[in-house]
Amino acid sequence: MIPEVSSLQRRDLNHVWHPCSQMKDYEDFPPIVVKNGKGIYLYDENGKQYLDAVSSWWVNLFGHANERISTALTNQSFLLEHVIFANFTHEPAILLAEKLANISPKGLSKVFFADNGSSAIEIALKMSFQYHMQKNKPDKKRFLALTDAYHGETLGALSVGGVSLYNEVFQPLLLDTVRAVGPDCFRCPFNEMPESCSTPCISYVEEKLKLHHEELSAIIIEPLIQAAAGMKMYPPSYLKKLKELCLQYDVHLIADEIAVGFGRTGTMFACEQAGITPDFMCLSKGLTGGYLPLSAVLTTEDVYQAFYDDYESMKAFLHSHSYTGNPLACRVALEVLQIFEEESTLDEIKEKSAYMNEQASHLFKDQPYIGEYRQTGMVGAIELVRNKATKEPFPGEERIGYKIYRLALEKGLLLRPLGSILYFMPPYVITKAEIKAMIDITNEVIQEYFETVQLNQEVFEYEK
Repeated sequence: MIPEVSSLQRRDLNHVWHPCSQMKDYEDFPPIVVKNGKGIYLYDENGKQYLDAVSSWWVNLFGHANERISTALTNQSFLLEHVIFANFTHEPAILLAEKLANISPKGLSKVFFADNGSSAIEIALKMSFQYHMQKNKPDKKRFLALTDAYHGETLGALSVGGVSLYNEVFQPLLLDTVRAVGPDCFRCPFNEMPESCSTPCISYVEEKLKLHHEELSAIIIEPLIQAAAGMKMYPPSYLKKLKELCLQYDVHLIADEIAVGFGRTGTMFACEQAGITPDFMCLSKGLTGGYLPLSAVLTTEDVYQAFYDDYESMKAFLHSHSYTGNPLACRVALEVLQIFEEESTLDEIKEKSAYMNEQASHLFKDQPYIGEYRQTGMVGAIELVRNKATKEPFPGEERIGYKIYRLALEKGLLLRPLGSILYFMPPYVITKAEIKAMIDITNEVIQEYFETVQLNQEVFEYEK
């Protein structure tokens, strides 16, 4: 049955090609037209309310139409909207760079701006490679990444990604990346438990380093949570050991904190929990609280000095984006960081994440199709499985998560699934009552889906 579509939906489908979508799906499930948002809620053209449990692709920290951020953006727009960032600068960029350097892991003192997460990854890869070339190490031109990694959609970022759904078709175009098996705490091959784990899985990386370190420029990793892989979580001790291996084998460490930075894991940056300083830290998403595209690559004085020379040496990092250091985005990012400082955001995250974990763990622990509920900071994940005892996953073609997502939307809850994993990553302004509602509705739609499937199977068997 083809649903009725509004004028705006019809016009959208006439011209708009949506991201991460099979457009044919929209024939029976047209895109929802969002007219406005406030706090954790979005409102469609008919006035229906949706609780944004995924922070609109992980970018929104302090709610939609946040008055402080909107005011900062408006005021800046009357001063300076944009200026070329080569040979020019402006106060919002200067203040933001200073603040990022002050709050990041010790030693990350230089900031290179770009305009999205994938671009930040490309910059870090290029900087690492060029650094080694300029240090007379020309063989270091490959990168090591983990299985199930995700680092973005541009070709360099796809090259170090490990989720075949995104990069398999592009393999002929991609860099020759060394791949090491990453941590998998839910299906741990060593039968370790995360709370007492000695991270023996780091041996997979060490084996690759022994074989390839002379040709490796950098290792890239998502600290603590492999997000697009299904919110796969692992302990900080893994990061600590990884940093030690990088130092031992003279390989850079690139920390992709695009999804996990700015409090998502419970600390401002995930690397803090391991007490490490990467050589490069990539930031985006929450940096502007979901308002404007902006990213930053933070790096060390050592890396910076490898590029610092007379122009004729041709050692400069000749990389640019038209909107590098955009004043509007920088001013908004400054306001986001001021909110963290002035409103004790990290303390609130600690309290709310504990409540979320308590509520979700209690509700989901005995569900037959939930293999695990796991949580780090304000990121919670529900892993749906066909068999709880064996942890057998559902085949991707069954689209379990997508079907539950559609049921949740009917009940006013936005859950963007990752295969058969449902997850929570709400804005920090969510209240405890709203956290409970988010979890209760999720539980309701999971039960509703599997009861419907079971009933259909029983009818099918009876008719046979």
